[in-house]
Amino acid sequence: MKKIFLLIFIFLHFHSVSLAKNLKFSKIASLDKPWGSSFISNDEIIITEKSGKIKIVNILNGNVAEIKHNLNFLEYGQGGLLDILYKDNFIYVSYTENRANWKTSTSIAKAKLDRQNLLFKNIFQANPPIDSGYHFGSRLAIKDNYLFASAGERGKGMIAQDASKHPGSIIRIHLDGSIPKDNPKFKDQPKWLPEIYQIGIRNPQGLTVSPYDGKVYISNHGAKGGDFFGEVKKGENYGWKILGWGGKNYSGLPIGPKWKPGFTKAIQYWVPSIATSAIKIYKGNEFKEWNGHALITSLKDQSLRKLIFDDLLNVQEEIIFKNKIGRIRDIIIHPENGKIFFLNPDGLYLMEKNKN
Repeated sequence: MKKIFLLIFIFLHFHSVSLAKNLKFSKIASLDKPWGSSFISNDEIIITEKSGKIKIVNILNGNVAEIKHNLNFLEYGQGGLLDILYKDNFIYVSYTENRANWKTSTSIAKAKLDRQNLLFKNIFQANPPIDSGYHFGSRLAIKDNYLFASAGERGKGMIAQDASKHPGSIIRIHLDGSIPKDNPKFKDQPKWLPEIYQIGIRNPQGLTVSPYDGKVYISNHGAKGGDFFGEVKKGENYGWKILGWGGKNYSGLPIGPKWKPGFTKAIQYWVPSIATSAIKIYKGNEFKEWNGHALITSLKDQSLRKLIFDDLLNVQEEIIFKNKIGRIRDIIIHPENGKIFFLNPDGLYLMEKNKN
């Protein structure tokens, strides 16, 4: 049995090395701890830096332009400026809002695109504000007229089971900040806050809409193990901190079972943790053999992984590369050619096929 596992390990190692040799990486621009990114045209990406700046990068020449803004943010622990999305000439941003006396919230603001000065107005605040520098989340995804957002549980554990509070949940609102009348509160969960779509998550830093089936997917940081990739499901509960998803507390003490009936079951788990970050369901021409597959980036593991998950009883995972560009914070796909862009702590990188 040990020989079989060793042979599998050797095969996967050399297969991933072979894949990586067929890839070409280029640094497009230097940045300071970038966090979120979104195409605003075929040639430009708008990017947040955790420390508070918003910049536009021209991917053809690498030019970087900063845009002023009015966000009342606080860079605190893991918080700061977080995700950013462009849609129909508007910018949506999630950020750590300064709520006074070191209390902060994961908040979302919206502004009309202006290359000189973005005048944001809040459309969501996660309440209550909490004095903690941990687990803000927070990714954004747009499906039709709905804005989905992930709100981390701020290191408070069982708050993720309290749907009278926002931390530890998936949020769904309209693009103007109004609340959909078919959210769980108005259906089967009358005690939930009206913006909450799903509960029981810890620190979800990946959120995306599939361009194939329209489903919304998340990636989530576990504690000491227990990262996962799964589907967002209306009115359901991923179980934190009743469930541990296979991980343990940092003290080494167990948290709870990996999964049990009554809770949402993830599609893929990682124990030990790889520190899952941004995700995408690939659609494009550059890597057309990946179409429909999930791309999972990671911080600690510094890898890009691919999941084939059309058969949930036989999910196939492949490491595309590892230790090439450091910790990967975000991933976006060019809307026309399908080339892939990443954010790491020092900049914006392009990945394409090595055609030499």
